[in-house]
Amino acid sequence: MQTLNDRTVIMTGASSGIGAASAMGLAARGANIVLAARRTDRLSELESTITAAGGTAMSVACDVSSQDDVTRLAEKTVDTYGRIDVLVNNAGIMPLAPMTKRRIEDWDSCIDVNIKGVLYGIAAVLPTMLEQKSGHIVNISSVAGRKIFPGAAVYCATKHAVHVISDGLREELAAQGKHDGNRIRVTIIAPGLVATELSNSILDDETRKQSSAYFASIGTPLESEDIAAAIEYAVTAPDHVGVNEILVRPTRQIR
Repeated sequence: MQTLNDRTVIMTGASSGIGAASAMGLAARGANIVLAARRTDRLSELESTITAAGGTAMSVACDVSSQDDVTRLAEKTVDTYGRIDVLVNNAGIMPLAPMTKRRIEDWDSCIDVNIKGVLYGIAAVLPTMLEQKSGHIVNISSVAGRKIFPGAAVYCATKHAVHVISDGLREELAAQGKHDGNRIRVTIIAPGLVATELSNSILDDETRKQSSAYFASIGTPLESEDIAAAIEYAVTAPDHVGVNEILVRPTRQIR
């Protein structure tokens, strides 16, 4: 396993859930953590928690659906720490509803955050990683990127896009690495049901009730720390090991 001492990690969606748990776990292993999210009050609290425990962290207000915000995030990271070793594209929303309800604003938001946000993150860090000839891009997808659920067609489509983008980028970088020597890795983390605030982005009342009933039927969900452990495993693997995808479900989740 690699040490993370002096490695710099950008964590989007860091204000709660998987992002917060992962930031704390990676900071405990010695990484410099750049916390990015819209809720700056929560970022400040998390930054204080990390630094009080002896870690290193910096907060940056960032809306991943804004390319300018994401570009500034990468620039500030390089200005402060001199490099970008890991990007965890974690920010995401899940505004579920049947397509027949034509919640077009929800569709737009889902695409802006879940697809464009991932692409903006990749575009922002690649120049630095290519110059370094090293780096690791971790994209948080979902089991919904592999399965289609009723009432979740658009969300599933965005997460399928994350899988396609990630594996396409991995193949391109691996091929390029044969010529320029880069060791940039790409990992997809695909969680099943996790006990986070993600379901708060379900704005359709009927769908929220149905989703709550489905979630309850699964029993004990994953915790954010379970996914944080998967991220930690991927980014601390030796340089010659490419952890391409990790799919993690609660034991009782069938689909």
